[in-house]
Amino acid sequence: MITKKTPEEIEILKEAGAILAKCLKELAKEAVAGNTTLDIDDRAMELVEEYDVEPVLLGYHPSFADYPYPAAVCVSVNNCVQHGIPSEKVILKEGDVVNIDMSIGYKGMIVDSGITVGVGEISADAKKLLNVTQEALAHGIKMAKAGNRIGDISHAIQEFVEARGLSVVEVLCGHGVGYKVHEEPTIPNFGKAGTGPKIEVGHVYAIEPIVNFGKKDVYFDDDGDGYSVYTTDGSISAHFEHTVAITENGPVILTR
Repeated sequence: MITKKTPEEIEILKEAGAILAKCLKELAKEAVAGNTTLDIDDRAMELVEEYDVEPVLLGYHPSFADYPYPAAVCVSVNNCVQHGIPSEKVILKEGDVVNIDMSIGYKGMIVDSGITVGVGEISADAKKLLNVTQEALAHGIKMAKAGNRIGDISHAIQEFVEARGLSVVEVLCGHGVGYKVHEEPTIPNFGKAGTGPKIEVGHVYAIEPIVNFGKKDVYFDDDGDGYSVYTTDGSISAHFEHTVAITENGPVILTR
């Protein structure tokens, strides 16, 4: 069932979103050559204490994993598509692309957001990937209007990305959010316009295009940490995500 949030709850989510946006801005500063992905997580733990919010990914146990997630953020580098566990063994270098994905709890509500940043000077291909992914998110959000359907969001993202020669990951998707990290509906980054659940006022979505520079195929690292997802062809990947509330006046980005 797709839950509807009250105007009061959406105001709390807006407060939480502002905090999360500040956290991600600070975490982006840690994505520098010589730092480890664990350094980013350490800074995230400092920030959740500073803002007095809950790091809801820490200890979260998704159905596909054998153990709870051990960090406050997912940090995925280059060909790691999603769910990268921060590690002192992963040392950032010039030219890397780094995705930072974070969820926080605030006054009983949850918001979810993610950014991808470059380490120092990045390649033209990497710049294109980041720009296309971020623009695809904007196109998806634009379609998140009451009366439309989830497939309208999905189609807008896929059409924009593929027209630029890149590919969307199909096995990972956006989702509802607010009371829990993952709620109904699922929001694929590919699909047919006019299909899927109807978008209604009060819905809150985490919309998150995940885009590969190469082919769409990915694999789960079942023999490794059990969480990380990688591109099959080794190409770089990017991810941008906002929590968005559906209002009578259109979609409102809560994590801007």
